[in-house]
Amino acid sequence: MKPVLALVGRPNVGKSTLFNRLTKSRDAIVADFAGLTRDRHYGNGHHGKIEYIVVDTGGFEPDAVDGVVLEMGKQTRQAVAEADVVVFVVDAREGISAQDYDIAKFLRRLGKTCVLVANKAEGMKDGARLGEFFELGLGEVHAVSAAHGQGLQAVLDVVLAPYAAAQQEEQAQDAASNAIRLAVAGRPNVGKSTLINTWLGEERLVAFDQPGTTRDAIMVPFERHGQRFELIDTAGLRRKGKIFEAIEKFSVVKTLQAIESAHVVLLLIDATQGVTDQDAHIAGYILESGRAVVLAVNKWDAVDEYQRELVKRSIETRL
Repeated sequence: MKPVLALVGRPNVGKSTLFNRLTKSRDAIVADFAGLTRDRHYGNGHHGKIEYIVVDTGGFEPDAVDGVVLEMGKQTRQAVAEADVVVFVVDAREGISAQDYDIAKFLRRLGKTCVLVANKAEGMKDGARLGEFFELGLGEVHAVSAAHGQGLQAVLDVVLAPYAAAQQEEQAQDAASNAIRLAVAGRPNVGKSTLINTWLGEERLVAFDQPGTTRDAIMVPFERHGQRFELIDTAGLRRKGKIFEAIEKFSVVKTLQAIESAHVVLLLIDATQGVTDQDAHIAGYILESGRAVVLAVNKWDAVDEYQRELVKRSIETRL
């Protein structure tokens, strides 16, 4: 699985600019004022042969008690929970702030792998100016300029070194195996687990008539007519506004990783609800990953002929 890097820091330190550099994209909107990013943004990147997922977050205030700042804090806490490595971004030009101390205290308590990055360090010859950031108690300070792309390769060397061997071993196993990895993706409660149980002929996966039953990506070996498969059941992806439980938010990154690790993704759509915006978003994730995709419509027996025609038309027009 790809390692997940979460970019964390107070507002306007350059997290979104760094996100764009690491993903080689313009997915995160960048402007020179604080508080622009409020939700989490996910993106893919690679460093040499190592691939990773980056999560951009809004400005973090650990002690916020209400308003938008509190909601942004919840998003950041979730990104940290999902991450393998937290990249704590500070502003090299403005220096250390009280908010930086608060964030560092929060990160130290978690005990997660954390890399401290001082952004906007272009043209700063005096390394002593970065010395104050050692007070945060998070180890070495890495000077970078996200805007100019300086120092990022050295940081990625440090961040991704522990994952290089594991990813190479995984790639070697993939090359040696003739099993087709098939991920079943879709919104919550469209019947992904039920479909896999039907293929297997047994109740291997828990299937309830309640959205969000599957909390993680589950891999199940399966063989048919001499061909080996690895079936991956993914947790349902919900629209951002409909995500409340922290444990359900956690499943989003697992679904993205499952899609990335699959050879083929089966996108399951609910005939009773038609093609939704979220179906289109999931299809976008699959296509961006360059995976083969099979479209399947479940609960076909629960709709009449008129509704079936509507579903067919919506597939043609929306997907």
